[in-house]
Amino acid sequence: MEKWLLYGAYGFTGELIAREAVKRGLSPILAGRNAQKLQPLADELDLDMRAFSLDAHAADHLADVSLVLHCAGPFSKTSQPMMKACLSAGAHYLDITGEIDVFEQAHALKEQAKQKGIIICSGVGFDIIPTDCTAFKLKELMPDAVSLSLGFDSDSGISRGTYKTMIEGLGSGSMIRQDGELMPVPLGSQRRVIDYGRGPRSSMGIPWGDVSTAYYTTGIQNISAWTPVPLPAAIGARFIGGLHPVLSSAAVQKTLNNWVDQRISGPDEELRSNSPAFIWGEARNVAGLRKVARLQTANVYDLTIYGALECVTRVLAERFTGGSYTPSMLFGSSLVEELPGSGNFEVDTFYP
Repeated sequence: MEKWLLYGAYGFTGELIAREAVKRGLSPILAGRNAQKLQPLADELDLDMRAFSLDAHAADHLADVSLVLHCAGPFSKTSQPMMKACLSAGAHYLDITGEIDVFEQAHALKEQAKQKGIIICSGVGFDIIPTDCTAFKLKELMPDAVSLSLGFDSDSGISRGTYKTMIEGLGSGSMIRQDGELMPVPLGSQRRVIDYGRGPRSSMGIPWGDVSTAYYTTGIQNISAWTPVPLPAAIGARFIGGLHPVLSSAAVQKTLNNWVDQRISGPDEELRSNSPAFIWGEARNVAGLRKVARLQTANVYDLTIYGALECVTRVLAERFTGGSYTPSMLFGSSLVEELPGSGNFEVDTFYP
């Protein structure tokens, strides 16, 4: 197998991926900024390591690798320099982000990636494989769909890195795709009841990555994303939006991030193994016909491990035309069904 590099290997999710890779007989080069954090993991797993920052010289460290799996957040700060380094070095780029801005950056590099003959594919984890495959499935079932809603329900817990990403976005509002354009909407302004697969849940619209990526996957111009949130919390989210200037200040951000470093480690194996995720999607056409797809998967973090490694293996083993892709654009809607812990899509049709 060609050489590939795992950047951010000592983060919560990066380490989980590294350990599973070794179990599968894979040998990624472990990488990150901090050699002292890398060394113990590299020694334990008997893997090569490289410590480097994402600066103007990052591409020099990728000259002999065919692919980078980027797991170092916050992706809003780290993804663009790594994408540019991969373009310079001619290495495929995959990451596990769920951030809308990063997906848009990836799409903007489509032509450069095509010219270089490399794959750029953001979101090869729980963000966004299950919902992206659901979007593709619904497009296959309803080619004339004009609107698409996607969502998930999970009790998997949250890692340190995910908390920090959430803190970075505090008070910034939500996002939808309307008539093909990304549109900000107040957080808490979208509310509905959804059955993700274990009964009706009060839900709120969220700025999930699919409002970016599902547009490129399906061409559907109106897209929203959802997750269960109790009604009082959804109403309270409208108030939080008004505090954006305070919550985004450097002092508040530093205080909250320090709290995360001291208090949060991430969900353990027992919690993960007992916390499946439930995926939901709904497509509508102009006649009012609705198709609803549901799917149960492994928990958020295990699916990220399985999905990321599956995408790494397939990109290295197969030949694709260079460009920017979503996971289902590369591997089809069945990708999520083929991952450990996943069931099969169940689809219902509702007539107007």
